[in-house]
Amino acid sequence: MSDTTVSGIDGFGARFDRIAENVETVIQGKREVIELILLALVSEGHVLVEDVPGVGKTQLAKSLARSIEGAFNRIQFTPDLLPSDVTGISVWDRDRREFEFKPGPIFANIVVGDEINRASPKTQSALLEAMEERQVTSDGVTRSLDLPFMVVATQNPLEHEGTYPLPEAQLDRFMMRVTVGYPSREKELEILDTHGVRSTFLDLGAVASVEDVHQMVAVARQVAVSQSVKDYIIDLIEGTRLHPDIQLGASPRSSLFLQRLARSRAASQGRDYVMPDDIKALAHPVLEHRLALRPEAQMRGETVSDLISDILARLRVPGTTSRVAT
Repeated sequence: MSDTTVSGIDGFGARFDRIAENVETVIQGKREVIELILLALVSEGHVLVEDVPGVGKTQLAKSLARSIEGAFNRIQFTPDLLPSDVTGISVWDRDRREFEFKPGPIFANIVVGDEINRASPKTQSALLEAMEERQVTSDGVTRSLDLPFMVVATQNPLEHEGTYPLPEAQLDRFMMRVTVGYPSREKELEILDTHGVRSTFLDLGAVASVEDVHQMVAVARQVAVSQSVKDYIIDLIEGTRLHPDIQLGASPRSSLFLQRLARSRAASQGRDYVMPDDIKALAHPVLEHRLALRPEAQMRGETVSDLISDILARLRVPGTTSRVAT
């Protein structure tokens, strides 16, 4: 590995920590969640945040956008929202006697799709092209989105009345699913002290630039992944497809996402190579929303999380001589 790349790895870790610490001044006590979403950003992915209202999902995305001096937009998904409300619309300009395109809120670096499951499937599908190809097609014209581009979609896992469940095709486009969770008692007391009079978000400044994020993306792409670690990823993905209690296993896209995230995680820890521990740490947020249990497994009380842990426990870890005993 060249000196230039090693220097890039060091710079990646310093920037990563600086951005995470800056966001943590607003979203207190949730460093692990902040790091996961930041990993998705520098891995060029999207995140589904599934949690109850009021735990800071939107504020987290806004804080990340402000920390990198990025453009931020929020879309409140409702049943009457139209695809053009997301992507934009062409309006007739009488003076110029031609149509002028008015960009929708999807044209930003970080876009929050709030309560995405409340929009109709037609509107949800408006995000598919943007998420996968980083472009929007309207009236036969394709327009590229500025990079970095990340969708942070939120949904409430408890309230299902008046919602449209996300189809598997859209779920699979999210690099990972995370939950914020309630803060600990100590952290909630700190929140009362720091946010009780004035939100710390109002004083949040940028600690990096969009160009810094581009450089981090480039550095992460150069992190080495050995053949044995690639085999470990494929063994894990195949394990989800062959497990008798799993009806729908993980897609090839999930193995690509795992590798990209593992590269970014390694770089954030100052390494220019991926370890099996990177894959283990990322397996649950990357795979849980992609798998579907068989009805009989659900009746027994099995969970997707338990089955992923079971598959990981059975895999031979690179560098060992045998599989873990079953």
